[in-house]
Amino acid sequence: MATSETADPPPFVRLASDPLRWRLLRELSHGDRRVRELVDLVGQPQNLVSYHLRKLRAAELVTARRSSFDGRDTYYHLDLERCADALAAAGSSLHPALAPIGVAVKRAESRLKVLFVCTGNSGRSPMAEALLRHRAGSRVEVSSAGSHPKPVHPDAVRVLAERGIALTHEPSHVDDHRRRRFHWVISLCDRVREVCPEFPGHPRVIHWSLPDPAKEPESYPAFRRLADELDRRIGFLTARFGVEYRDDEVNRT
Repeated sequence: MATSETADPPPFVRLASDPLRWRLLRELSHGDRRVRELVDLVGQPQNLVSYHLRKLRAAELVTARRSSFDGRDTYYHLDLERCADALAAAGSSLHPALAPIGVAVKRAESRLKVLFVCTGNSGRSPMAEALLRHRAGSRVEVSSAGSHPKPVHPDAVRVLAERGIALTHEPSHVDDHRRRRFHWVISLCDRVREVCPEFPGHPRVIHWSLPDPAKEPESYPAFRRLADELDRRIGFLTARFGVEYRDDEVNRT
């Protein structure tokens, strides 16, 4: 009979123990990436990177979605919730006392400045702005903008109202913010990523590849799925604020 001393390591441990797969997991933990970006980041051939991405997808730690900007490209996304569950299971399998009981996150001493950007500034980015403000409160100064702004979609308002969040937003153009300084700039659609300007102060720039719910045949369920996805990602984002923030990342005006 197998014992805890002789049992094989948990699947996540075996999977992540490969140095290249660990590098890929680390890079994807910062945001969604294309294969060619991962190739450049890890300095390995594309066929090898693709092989390990298939392993991570088979384990359901990584998902893939065609780019809405260029259908020939694919964005890879790390499911952090599955990783958290896998890590918790790995710790528990070694010793029950290693089961997670919660992690205290150090708060930043100054307010963080975050900008969400999408194409229309009518759904994805104002929803992300409202959800982050709801979660983080006075810890952040959050804005959103679009490359082709248009009025807020009524389903965005409806979906957030179901969560007790009032979405009142005046769409703005991303160029109106290009002289402002941010700690984080987060693009939410593949199209705006290609045209997003550079911002002063060297903010941390990440990309979340999210489809436009307004283009779905039934937009309301799509907006509800989007709210769930944004809330998950923002939950992990706020956990990173206290860890990665440094006062010198942005020269305040």
